[in-house]
This record gives sequence, structure tokens and C-alpha cells, in this order.
Amino acid sequence: MYIRYSKLFYFIKMKLSIQKLASKFIFYFLITAFITSCASVSHIKVEKPVDTHSKKIFLQPKKVYNIGDLGISFSNKFDGARLNNVVKVNDSTFQVWSYPENIPINSSAHYAFKVWSETPKTIYLDFKYPEKYSHRYIPKIKTETTSWKPIAAENIIKNDSLSFVIKLPVTKSPTTVAAQEIINSTITTNWYNNLAHSHRDLIHYSEVGKSVLGKVIPMLDLYKGDYKNKEIVVLLTRQHPPEVSGFMAFQSFFERLLEDDELTKTFFSKYRVVVFPILNPDGVDLGHWRHNANGIDLNRDWAYYRQPEVKSVTKAIVKASKKGKGAIILGIDFHSTQEDLYYTSHTIEGTTIPNFYDDWFEAIDSEFPDYKPNEIRDDSKMPVSKGWFLKMFNATAITYEIGDETPRDFVKQKAIVAATEMMKILNKR
Repeated sequence: MYIRYSKLFYFIKMKLSIQKLASKFIFYFLITAFITSCASVSHIKVEKPVDTHSKKIFLQPKKVYNIGDLGISFSNKFDGARLNNVVKVNDSTFQVWSYPENIPINSSAHYAFKVWSETPKTIYLDFKYPEKYSHRYIPKIKTETTSWKPIAAENIIKNDSLSFVIKLPVTKSPTTVAAQEIINSTITTNWYNNLAHSHRDLIHYSEVGKSVLGKVIPMLDLYKGDYKNKEIVVLLTRQHPPEVSGFMAFQSFFERLLEDDELTKTFFSKYRVVVFPILNPDGVDLGHWRHNANGIDLNRDWAYYRQPEVKSVTKAIVKASKKGKGAIILGIDFHSTQEDLYYTSHTIEGTTIPNFYDDWFEAIDSEFPDYKPNEIRDDSKMPVSKGWFLKMFNATAITYEIGDETPRDFVKQKAIVAATEMMKILNKR
């Protein structure tokens, strides 16, 4: 009898244990399914598809080019550098070659290198690119004792469709010559870490993914108090590595949001801002002309999410909206091009902020009476971020473009005004 009851209790105990395990399994399955659904991103249809499957890139050899008989050296051994070859033409003239990471690619020929000489002298640099590519950026110069400055006009010796030549004094101390100011991933990280440290009540840092080469894709989540049920503004930049003036505009725009005044207090009582300060850290550090480490233009992958950077960011945006129960109402993507302009959407009726474009541009223009950048209003036909915000969330979206050579003081002033006027408009909603 004792044995019979022992078996009975054993089977009852086993049945209860199995039920308990089954309950736990179902619970964790539901939690996992919920989290996954929060982060899932549906694909969108575009009129002009783009192949964003990974492609081979060609890495530049990292080295010091020693012109031994003249005591002159060139180096690309730093993050953000681009120098593929140096050719001596004569005792004072050198061709500096820059090749794209792969093709096809647009003609945004990036270059960045250091040069020095055992004895002080003046040299001439002739910038060279493969056939069909041309010079785009006015060289920026920096030494160990001076900050970044565009090369003086009188030191541009030749500037035509065939050649771009500058005159440059060199010494033992390296001079950095670059298409745009070097702001690599380390400099960027130090910038936002310092801000996050001094604004802990507002900036909430997280890592939403990794790049192809394993670099962090950071997200800065700006909110006061509870983030739930607050509408969301999304800011992002550095999809294209050399577009530094756009990143500078982003920095000033972002920093304006951190000021402690009545405007920002009202703004953050109603809104949340989700920020991605560097989408393409690999391309930035590799000195790429346009693409990520998989040879893809990230701003053509916003329908497929084949590249880890875009996949991570789009998931994070969707998750932030679902988890916080806050609608995405505005997306601003900061870029650079040959001139200041805005890319906007033709579709405005029924979107989150139908009058935003006109109200915002009018407010910005009123602060700068002699300045009126071009606006190109058209629904995106390719898989770019602007079109993604519109199609995914019916949200107002803008590609904020700054000219390559727009004076840096004005880049900052305009961005501060843009951030201020954005908050004013949204505060009235």
C-alpha cells in the first residue's frame, strides 16, 4: 500500500512539475513574441528599387609614403583618412590619389592625409581620382597648432575639370589635408558622451546594434520624466561619411535642444526625441566616399534593412514608438551636398504635421532675410529615410542638406534657429 501511494504522489508531483514548466514556457514565449513584435519592421514598397545586397570593397593600404630623396612623407594611418597612392612628379610636385571603396558610386571624392618634411619647404599637391570622377571638396588644412581652415584662395593654383592643384608649406610637424574636417567615430563618441554625462536627466544612452565591423550604433533618447505617450521626433546623421557639414548642423541642432529654458521645458513636457548621431561608423573611419563596410549606400536600404546599421536603427525607432505608445511625427536626416537645400515630401495632406514645411521654412528664413535655400518637394521614389518616415508612419520628414563649403559659423547659426523654430511650432500643437 505504501509503495502504491508513493507512486501516486510521484506521478501527481511530476504532472504538476510538467504543468508548471509548460506555464513558464508559455509565459516566456509570449514575452519573447511581444518583444519581437515591438521590434519587427515591415518592408515598404518603392517605385525605384535598389540592390542593397553586400558588395566587395577595396581597402586602402594603411601606410606611410616616404619620398626618401626629398625627406617628404605622407600618411593615411588614422581613422577617417583616405589616400591610396602618392606619385612624385618632380622635386616639389606630388600627385595624391584617392580611389572609391567600390563602384558604382557618386562623385564625392573624399581624401584625408598627413604630410610633413624633414626640412621646411613649399610643395604642390595635385589631387587625382580614377577616370569619370572629379574633385568636389575644397581642402581643409590643420596643423598641430592651428584649427581647421579652408585653404586660402591664393594657394589654389589650378582648378578645372582636369586638375586641382594647391600650394602647401610643410615642416617637420605634420599638416593634415582633408576634403572636410575629420570627425571620426571616436571624436563623435567623445562629443555625445560628454553631453550625456552633463545632461543625465534628459539624455538616455543605449546601444541599438553593431555595424558590419562591430562598431556600436548608439541611440540617444531624450525625454524628461516618463517617456510613455509622448510623440516622437527622430534625428539622424552620418549615413554618408564625408558629409561633415551636415553633421555639424546636426550637432548644433541637438545642442540647442539641451538648453534649459522655457521653450525646451515646454517641449519636453510633450515630446520625446530619438537621436542617432552616427549611422555609418565604419565608413566614417575607413575614409569612404559614400558606403558602409559592405559597400552599400545606407540611404538606399530603408525598405529592405539588409545592412545591419539600417536594420538596427529602423528596429529601434519602431520599438521606441510601440513600447512608449508614442507616434513618430517628424524625422530629420542631416546630410551635405553642393548647396543648402531641403528635400521634403509632396504628400502633406493627412500627415502628422501638414503645415510644418511652410511654417518651419518661413520661420527660419525670417531670421536670415538674405538667405533662402532651395526646397525640393517630392515623394521619395527610392528607399531613403525620408520616404520611410512617410510610408511607415505617415510622418513629416525632411532631408536637411548643408552645402559642403557653407561657412561653419552660419551652419551653426542656422541649425540653432531651425531647432528653436521646430520646438515653437510643435509646442503650439
